[in-house]
Amino acid sequence: MKLFGSSLYGQALRAVSVGAALMLSASTVHAQANGPFAGFAGSWTGTGTVALSNGTTERIRCKADYKVAPSGMNLKQSLHCASDSYKFDLSSDVTSQGDRISGNWSEASRNIFGNLQGTAGGGRIDVFVEASGFAANLNLQTNGSKQVVQIDSKGEIRGVTITMTKT
Repeated sequence: MKLFGSSLYGQALRAVSVGAALMLSASTVHAQANGPFAGFAGSWTGTGTVALSNGTTERIRCKADYKVAPSGMNLKQSLHCASDSYKFDLSSDVTSQGDRISGNWSEASRNIFGNLQGTAGGGRIDVFVEASGFAANLNLQTNGSKQVVQIDSKGEIRGVTITMTKT
């Protein structure tokens, strides 16, 4: 009887271990799919407007690429936009601690770089970016295959609004 009990106990222990491993695996996949950067990964293109400090507004064309780490807690973003007379080339590397995010950003055409901090989750990223002599609020909202990017600052670029679709 003891041997039978040990055998049942061993089978039950293995079944619990396999079940726990499957649940842990499923929760890891769930965390990646529902992490703070869920819905952002991939390439996006679209158009929008840029308002400059001289009062002019121009149409811009944009392309964005987002790479989300397998953990779902890191995001690399690049956003390239151009109008007839203006362009910017924004990149960022962001890490999440829950819904709080922080990281670094750069704008290549002006050789500006700095820090960012804010929140992410539910298809939305809201950050404050700053560098020496520059500060802006950057908001991204993703809903399915549509994304809206809004940048507001007091510098040369006063405001940017871009609507993109996933390609």
